[in-house]
Amino acid sequence: MIKSFKKRLGILTTVGPTVLWLALFLLIPLAYVIGISFLTKNAYGGVDFTVTLSNYADLFQSEYGKVFADSLLLSLETTVICLLAGYPFAYIIANAPKKWKPFLVLLLMLPFWTNSLIRTYGWNTLLRTEGIINHFLQWTGIIERPLEMLYTDGAVLLGMVYALLPFTVLPIHTSIEKLDPSLLEAAGDLGAGKAHVFTRVILPLTMPGIFAGSIQTFIPSLGFFFISDMMGGAKTMYIGNLIKNQFLSARNWPLGAVLSIVLIVITLILMRLYTRVGSLEDMA
Repeated sequence: MIKSFKKRLGILTTVGPTVLWLALFLLIPLAYVIGISFLTKNAYGGVDFTVTLSNYADLFQSEYGKVFADSLLLSLETTVICLLAGYPFAYIIANAPKKWKPFLVLLLMLPFWTNSLIRTYGWNTLLRTEGIINHFLQWTGIIERPLEMLYTDGAVLLGMVYALLPFTVLPIHTSIEKLDPSLLEAAGDLGAGKAHVFTRVILPLTMPGIFAGSIQTFIPSLGFFFISDMMGGAKTMYIGNLIKNQFLSARNWPLGAVLSIVLIVITLILMRLYTRVGSLEDMA
């Protein structure tokens, strides 16, 4: 009896804090958001405890469909660019001499030591019409008038790529480091050129890292509302901005909760698809 009690106490001591943490900061807030999504907005910015499904019916309005389409397109563009730019960088880091690897990884992680809002303001300083880039181009005579680079869709895409590139590089770097050098040597001994070695050996074996990096880039980019606000001037509405506006500006908490649930569902679907082709350990 005492032995059984001690065993249960040990399990409770080990698992209890984790369960309590998940309950307080994940399950209870999620249940709260789901509950609000079925309530009705009142005239004073609060909610009335009247159950309705009209909030979910509002999702089928055309303007919300355009917001989701624009958000998915931006996330897809961000992911593709991060993959194209991040894979060579990850390959260079993985194959660099041992004495240089820590330094290169440090350069990759260095931006995380500074708040993302501050880094985004830095891009605003560079891209604005009176910014450093325009001043330099005018000083060299390349352009006569300042270019409109800030508050455009291109500026938003640049900000997304800059913020999320490390999330793509790190999983790919881990996959490349796990490659067995003997496989590459065997492919070379069998007459495969560098291009064939990359497409037939390296690329397939690093696919788990590619998928992990893609998921870690695609999902956050759906909700990064501050980048589009600061670098896009809120000219194009994305799902993250729409959720933020519903909670803070329009004071329509039920609709904001519905949109948040949709974003969570999209995330769960993507995670489920990823587990079919990779392992969650590759995201660590």
